[in-house]
Amino acid sequence: MVWTINQVLESVAMQQPRQLAVIDGDQRIDYGELRQRVATMAAWLRLRGIGKGDKVALQGRNTAAWVVAYYAVLDLGAVAVPVNHKLAAPETGYILAHSESRLWLVDSDLYRPIEGAPQAFALHGGGSDALPAIDLSGIEASAPAPAGAEVQADDLAELMYTSGTTGRPKGCMHSHANILLAGTGSSLVYGLGPQDRVLIAMPVWHSFPLNNLLVGTLFVGGTVVLLPEFHPAHFVKAVQQHRCTLFFGAPIAYLLALKTVPDFADYDLSSMRVWLYGGGPIDAATARLLSERYRSGQFYQVFGMTETGPTGTALLPHEQVSKAGSIGRHAVSGCTVRVMAGPEREAGPGEIGEIWMRCQSMMQGYYRDPAATEAAFHRGWYRSGDLARVDEDGYLFIVDRLKDMIVTGGENVYSKEVEDVLAAHPSVSEVAVIGVPHPEWGESVTAIVVPREPASVTLEEVQAFCQERLAKYKVPRRLQLVQALPRTPTGKVMKYLLRQQAAPGEAASRA
Repeated sequence: MVWTINQVLESVAMQQPRQLAVIDGDQRIDYGELRQRVATMAAWLRLRGIGKGDKVALQGRNTAAWVVAYYAVLDLGAVAVPVNHKLAAPETGYILAHSESRLWLVDSDLYRPIEGAPQAFALHGGGSDALPAIDLSGIEASAPAPAGAEVQADDLAELMYTSGTTGRPKGCMHSHANILLAGTGSSLVYGLGPQDRVLIAMPVWHSFPLNNLLVGTLFVGGTVVLLPEFHPAHFVKAVQQHRCTLFFGAPIAYLLALKTVPDFADYDLSSMRVWLYGGGPIDAATARLLSERYRSGQFYQVFGMTETGPTGTALLPHEQVSKAGSIGRHAVSGCTVRVMAGPEREAGPGEIGEIWMRCQSMMQGYYRDPAATEAAFHRGWYRSGDLARVDEDGYLFIVDRLKDMIVTGGENVYSKEVEDVLAAHPSVSEVAVIGVPHPEWGESVTAIVVPREPASVTLEEVQAFCQERLAKYKVPRRLQLVQALPRTPTGKVMKYLLRQQAAPGEAASRA
């Protein structure tokens, strides 16, 4: 019998109630107190009418309140809907509506009224007339659960939204078992255990920080150290102060600390035994730089996607330089990876194919989107949309994306979503959005625009227009004006030509 996420927490709390579970600023929460807080919050949710199968949206930064709310939702057999706290109101509104969320718990400073949104409460921060606070006073945590509320491991636990090629986010459905298997499968690579203090500074609503690190750490009885958001100086201070042992971040997080923390070399980072990165590869020179400046040879790259839990592959410490740029050779425990040159043929050395994955942590499908679910799978294999080259030693190197996704600073940006917004700009006739390589951010979101005659458009105008409608990281950082977009005979924009022709710099004048 596979346990649920909350049964795991209950077991750890019973065995070691005084073990430190969460550090959040001045808060030190042991497992016994964490379990009590979760039970009280679950009772509050039950009084709000939340029961098994109901969706509850959680939108906030990395705080103990977010962690407690997440576990409380799952405790009732309800479904957590983590929402990106960087989204603009229309983007948040779409997820709230599509997920059919019955309650919206949101940090008070992030709250914006949204037409049609469910009842909202302040997850973190003070309440107001528009956003009441969560009042747990007088809540009886031991109130019995209603009949039929028993939670099983294969029950839906989480809707994790990820953007799709259509520009609309899709909700990946993960069960309790999916999430637990994601956390345990990848943690075997870097040996996560009760002695670990795991620093979570990347957004907890991302699948890896949530499923692999938060749930994984509390599964093994370790300690989670929360930073509300990543900040280079706060990051190194937290490692030193709390003697953290494991951290995950996008490559830019590591590089920003080197660039912006003037006394970086003075910080004691010797407690760290594992440095994880993902969201993009690093080259050999960067691998050497990080190893030297962080005084560690224990860097791992992890590759996966929300649909797979995430689980996938890993590039191990001794491979960082010799196979720089690769995502690894073997899948982690509980996952199988193939590179397919065709529907029935695997790619050989030197060939390029699409990465297919089959994992025990695989999502159950996309919520309310059976057509997208069917298109994503082939005989039980998830078709990732990532194209990879296989070298003579069997290592995989990402070369392109069938899904036309841009990865900037570890965040995924789907070009059509940005294109759909810019198409509504009165001065834009046509637009294509691409990613242009950037030495620190991985890629820069770049808009290639054909202006309406006789109008023109500036980068500042494009950015101002997008900032009202998109999350900040999706806003184009570069603009290039052209007379026409290159197209195939069937009318498809040839983005590979745009990538080849993209001019360096912040903006290029009209061709």
